[in-house]
Amino acid sequence: MTSTTRGLLSNSGLVAAAWRAGVRDRRVLEALATVPRGAYVPDGAEVAAGADRPILIAGGQVTTQPSLVAAMVEALALQGGERVLEVGTGLGYQAAVLARLAREVLSVERRPELAEAARANLAAERVRNAHVTVGDGGEGLPAHAPYDAIILAAAHPRVPPPLVEQLAAGGRLVQ
Repeated sequence: MTSTTRGLLSNSGLVAAAWRAGVRDRRVLEALATVPRGAYVPDGAEVAAGADRPILIAGGQVTTQPSLVAAMVEALALQGGERVLEVGTGLGYQAAVLARLAREVLSVERRPELAEAARANLAAERVRNAHVTVGDGGEGLPAHAPYDAIILAAAHPRVPPPLVEQLAAGGRLVQ
């Protein structure tokens, strides 16, 4: 059984956890149901991918638990035509969920080893509208601005001013 197959088999529990957390957007729940979390975790952690909890990844970082991913993505109120900036790519799971709901996802990750793994994960899952860049997420990606939506998956005590400047008029930012 491949990691993708294991991931899809365990996704019903993740959808249920998102529902219990208050997520009601059908498109977000469908994205959670179809993106195989097991394809976006370190080798050996595929079984744990079915649990609604963070998973330890490189650099002492952790993934965001899927119910929180769903709640944050739902708060963006994506309709399908947006360009989204994600700060904190990790291994690419949230970028893959966003890619099912938006036209384009640009993700910035400060750790090169995580960015490389996320690119490989997204490519293996044939996600073509999510792109990962190595950089300081607090600076955003001004060359591609403005963004209709910005999501901060990385910990920031407050919203960095450059991100506010890169948000399109009427755009949404979730931290």
